[in-house]
Amino acid sequence: MAEVAVSGALASIEATLTRRLQRQSTQVMPNAELEDAGEEARALLVSLLDVRRSWPMHHADEVLPADVVDALLRAAAMRARGAPIQYATGRAAFRHLTLAVDERVLIPRPETEVLVDLALERCDGGSVVDIGTGSGCIALSLASEGRFERVIATDVSAGALAVARANAERVGALLRTPVEFREGSLLAPLMSERVRMVVSNPPYIAASEAAALPALVRDWEPAIALYSAEGGMAHIIALARDAATVLEPGGWLLVEVDARRASQAAETVIASAWYEDVAVHRDLAGRERFVTARRRAGAAADGVPNVHAPAAAQRGTR
Repeated sequence: MAEVAVSGALASIEATLTRRLQRQSTQVMPNAELEDAGEEARALLVSLLDVRRSWPMHHADEVLPADVVDALLRAAAMRARGAPIQYATGRAAFRHLTLAVDERVLIPRPETEVLVDLALERCDGGSVVDIGTGSGCIALSLASEGRFERVIATDVSAGALAVARANAERVGALLRTPVEFREGSLLAPLMSERVRMVVSNPPYIAASEAAALPALVRDWEPAIALYSAEGGMAHIIALARDAATVLEPGGWLLVEVDARRASQAAETVIASAWYEDVAVHRDLAGRERFVTARRRAGAAADGVPNVHAPAAAQRGTR
């Protein structure tokens, strides 16, 4: 970085960030400019300082230490290259938690907060597992808000688990239950376990749909957490099959799905014949986004469910 401010009043730093965002974004993208560099600068300040959006207006003379100024300038440079603001600042808000994020994990979305609500409504005890934990946002929310005996989080990515473990330390004082982290694909680390609930926000985008994704997602977020084979359904098919082998009778499966394939996901779960009370729920924007199902109490988990058979979906909405 050519010029580095070492300290200064907040108002001056905000002006510097605005200028750098304007200049550096046009250097990276000569025919484009950030829509509102001033707003971007304010957003970087608010995120990195972890304050309310109105705070900078009332603290214009606040002197920022050198390390904070340097972090802000580095974040501005990264944002100017097109990075999502969460990666630029290294943090993202999820429910009542502020979590560290980088390109090893998906950025937690507000709609996924509804998945946590659905989980807490259905179960507040026993053991729960978060499959594909990423940043740990679901597992850590359940561990801090619920009263579970055990919370287990799995991920196939060692890098993602490193981020999740760091977040567990970051919010450790808020956790009612420690979170156990295990590396492995989907439910493979749990095949000897019995749990009361399986929750997952798995990959559900088809590779053929990548070009239609926003550049902020396609070019920055980890492909391993975005894309799934079989038209975006492979991970959901595997979850419907394998969750039945670890769920207690009467236990719950909750999965976030692509809104375009919510009906197909629900039919997949029903067709397995391991589940009852299958329902589709809506996200904050009113899109069908989640499938919930209860494992049949009388079904023995001694075979492989048929998750490809067609079925008429029972439907419920939220």
